Amino acid sequence: QVQLVESGGCSVQAGGSLRLSCSASGYTYSTYCMAWFRQAPGKEREGGAAIYSSSGTTYYADSVKGRFTISQDNANNTLYLQMSNLKPEDTAIYYCAADVDPADYYSDADPPQADLGYWGQGTQVTVSS
Repeated sequence: QVQLVESGGCSVQAGGSLRLSCSASGYTYSTYCMAWFRQAPGKEREGGAAIYSSSGTTYYADSVKGRFTISQDNANNTLYLQMSNLKPEDTAIYYCAADVDPADYYSDADPPQADLGYWGQGTQVTVSS
């Protein structure tokens, strides 16, 4: 059973930095895609960043581009999201998601949420002004 466990969320001041981690387990081969999504209060869940394991290709939503960096430690099955220059609008629950089918393919670098079959429980990030 694939499990994803996020950690690292906390409260920070605007302009600060934070690193989220997602520990993955329960799959034999490398993933096709791992991603970070977020959901702010009263809003729909939205994509933040994604990484494609075989190519290393990354994707960032415009709202986080230039401030967030996604990375993957395959040896330790851990996904990271380094967040800098945080803004109050970054306040949200951050979710890690994975597509563990190495034969899968997306036509767009922005991964479709419906195709990411495994999700963590989320970690809260609160940015105060």
